[in-house]
Amino acid sequence: MKKTLPIAMSNRHIHLSQKDLDILFGEGYELTKFKDLSQPGQYACEEKVDTVGPKGTIKGVRILGPVRGESQYEVSVSDAFALGVKPVIRNSGDIEDTPGVKLVGPKGEVELDKGVIVAARHIHMHTSDAEEFDVKDKDIVSIKVDGPRGLTFDNVLVRVSDKFALEMHVDIEEGNASGIKNGDMVELVK
Repeated sequence: MKKTLPIAMSNRHIHLSQKDLDILFGEGYELTKFKDLSQPGQYACEEKVDTVGPKGTIKGVRILGPVRGESQYEVSVSDAFALGVKPVIRNSGDIEDTPGVKLVGPKGEVELDKGVIVAARHIHMHTSDAEEFDVKDKDIVSIKVDGPRGLTFDNVLVRVSDKFALEMHVDIEEGNASGIKNGDMVELVK
């Protein structure tokens, strides 16, 4: 029996620490929820910032909440080239030895010395989903995409938590290359 799950594309976005949020928007600032995301407790914010790299600027980059311990800017490979930084593919949270950029907000600017990543493809799974799919946290699997531009995504990290909802995430370029739409069903292949 096929084991399928929904897939979604992730566009560029920023996760901010409270310290950086305070500098960019003012001391004690709280993010304003724009809409909930598929993962419980995660949301897109009304707030946006401009990002400035050695070669170019990307304006109006959406912030995702809630705040995190360290700031992280997730981009596509094309975004990295536009900014003039080396595209480094990493799992979320793994920001050591990654490039930085300048963030420009309405009240101030922050120079990130690290934190710009191309997010590695990954699957969020609730613990009950992991049992059903017979996988565990940090397993590496493949995902088969059907259709006219069908392909297989290899090296997909499985992340398991009782706080997650079942969904695979790829960046916008990977999603467009495979012809998927948010919510399409894909097959997990071990």
